[in-house]
Amino acid sequence: MARGSRVPNSPAFGQADLSNCERELIHLAGSIQPHGVLLVVDPSDFTIVQVSANCTQLLGAPTQALLGHNCERLGRGLTSELRRLAANLGPDETRPLRIRLGDADGSFDGRGGVPRRADFEGTVHQHPHHGLLVELEPLAPAVAGAGAAADIVSFEAHALIELISGAVQRLGAASNQGALLDAVVQVFRDLTGYDRVMAYKFDPDGHGKIVAEARHARLDSLLGHHYPASDIPQRARELYLRNRVRVLVDVHYVPVPIVPRLRPGTVQELDMSMSYLRSMSPLHIQYLKNMGVNATLVVSLVREGRLWGLIACHHDSPRNLRYPVRAACEMLAEVISTRLAAIENYAHAQVEILVRRLEQRLIEATSTEGDWRLALFRNPRTLLQPLDATGAALYYDGEILTGGEVPSTPELRALLDWFDARTTDSLFSCSSVGRENPALASLTPTASGVLAVKLSSSRADYLAWFRKEQLQTVTWAGDPSKPVVRDDPLELSPRRSFAAWSEIVRGTALPWSGREALFARAIGTALVDIIVQVYAVRLLIAEHQIGQIRATIGNSKQPVLVASGSGTPAFPNQAFCALAGHTRDEVAALASSGIESLAPLFADTGTARAMLARLRTRHDPWRGTVELARPDGRRVPVSVRAEPVPGRDGSVLGFIVILIDRSESQRTAKALQHLEQSLTRAAAGPPVPDSDLLRDQQGDALIRAILSNASMAAMDIADAAGAPAVAPTLEELETSTQRATALYARIREYGEVRAEPD
Repeated sequence: MARGSRVPNSPAFGQADLSNCERELIHLAGSIQPHGVLLVVDPSDFTIVQVSANCTQLLGAPTQALLGHNCERLGRGLTSELRRLAANLGPDETRPLRIRLGDADGSFDGRGGVPRRADFEGTVHQHPHHGLLVELEPLAPAVAGAGAAADIVSFEAHALIELISGAVQRLGAASNQGALLDAVVQVFRDLTGYDRVMAYKFDPDGHGKIVAEARHARLDSLLGHHYPASDIPQRARELYLRNRVRVLVDVHYVPVPIVPRLRPGTVQELDMSMSYLRSMSPLHIQYLKNMGVNATLVVSLVREGRLWGLIACHHDSPRNLRYPVRAACEMLAEVISTRLAAIENYAHAQVEILVRRLEQRLIEATSTEGDWRLALFRNPRTLLQPLDATGAALYYDGEILTGGEVPSTPELRALLDWFDARTTDSLFSCSSVGRENPALASLTPTASGVLAVKLSSSRADYLAWFRKEQLQTVTWAGDPSKPVVRDDPLELSPRRSFAAWSEIVRGTALPWSGREALFARAIGTALVDIIVQVYAVRLLIAEHQIGQIRATIGNSKQPVLVASGSGTPAFPNQAFCALAGHTRDEVAALASSGIESLAPLFADTGTARAMLARLRTRHDPWRGTVELARPDGRRVPVSVRAEPVPGRDGSVLGFIVILIDRSESQRTAKALQHLEQSLTRAAAGPPVPDSDLLRDQQGDALIRAILSNASMAAMDIADAAGAPAVAPTLEELETSTQRATALYARIREYGEVRAEPD
């Protein structure tokens, strides 16, 4: 369906009530805020096909005198400037425009006067079906109807660059998410001057929470307040992803209609998704009025293509931002997203350290005591504390081992049956077992919350953590049930009172965070690895268990080969063979004369043969990174961990060869190298003309700050060697940095634009 067309069962803009506002067509507003003017221009001949109805007030040009005429009517040079900008416009991309309109003698084709020539700023973007959307604001706000009462935030170029440079350095110095968000709200308040600036973070269900705040001393704090997901409809969230900065100058504005409402010759309304002047939903306006807010600025924080949160700014009087300040806000949002990525990946690296320590203890216990399970619960605090859990249970091979506060054994088995049937991605998470399954409500005191990771693909083996019930006070900014008082959307109030109220949530544990789920997965992965190794050893010493052990090793995703003391391969699992590109029979045939005969599997056959020979004769472990030479010609980087397995009498029972695919690590290294080259090129910069603005050392300092922030983020991300999708994160960092430097170039481009001489 083309953008701009009606969606069935979706209320038109301004026609929604509280029961259907989720589907309101807010992108088809058909009107704008009155402090600017909108022109829709046909890019084929640069004629004006639609305009906002305030052209007479802001441009001195009657609406009908513009429709169907070339843009040149508004001032010499406008058409050529639009042609230049349109040639380089990408999807959802806006370009800044600064232009002087009006004739030198103050006339407009004999159909209406302009009191004087006037300078305008604004943006241009292109819609595939509607043409060029040109949005302009007069630089002199005293023009009638241009929002003269609004405070306008503006800076000289050098002052803005200095402010942004300091902000980037402050954000880059934040070492954790809390410190970063505290810096964010203060940075934005310093830049924009709004009375209240809040960092607003979404949870997995779409509910929001104010996690940081900077405010005027006269205002009550909203820090820690929760907002229901319905406060921001899904359509609005989609627009926040596309249009990253939204300004509402005055909640009491009178919308200015688009003329004509429908594009000539069609039944399509104008898609205003990327319009910064677009009118806002009457329900949202009423929402703000009920809060006593007069002006807002909302900046999107996007992480991995999803809306992570918002920076929401409120002011008690009308307020507007010049284009360079809006661009600076968007650029800082990119820097913030980059820093969030670095911090989250660093947290993953710390999780990896904790997991490796636990894994080492379990391996040692397996070697000395023959059973890793007892070591897992020898010190329960080590297992419980990283997840802030109150209890844990290991379901393994039909047995249950526990630590901390846990339900009874029959209750634990009933709980296992329930979450095993619901686990789809090797991880199960729930913060209210009694609410999800009333039959298990008796578990609430000790296991209201459950986080479980699966350890086997063939059996119901799990490691589970529990949290007992906690009375949790959730402070909402209004009643999340949104009571409907009347059906007239102009009279409905999403919030009749914004006095905070508390909802006591019973039968619920604190929700499991993403970092805690990450830790659980990492523990599960480590345990699976240990289990494979244990079964590999048992394969050598317990022939009567060979069937079960073969199934466990064979189904493992960890490539492993077990060889007897003579060097003849006993069992390569399917993952090993698949990684090497050979069948099991082919691998067995290769090693028929000793473990050294596996050398042809590797690209460097000589080194592999020497290391395998030392493993067999001198019992020296082989650890290193090499390449497999697959029959299809592809080379696969792998880490090799080959170890002798000692018997109790000092002899060697055999050998274990484990391969770890390092293709993703190689991709990460290439991505990091490419990023470093990109940063080096950006730091060098292209030759620039001899102009005052480009000579300004503050501009150079800003670029260095941005590149330094990106470089530090790259190091933090690269440190998380075991993190999932590190290479895509580095690629996202490169794209984000390029976007930030491009936005700086636009700010600089704006400062270089000179009005056309009279």
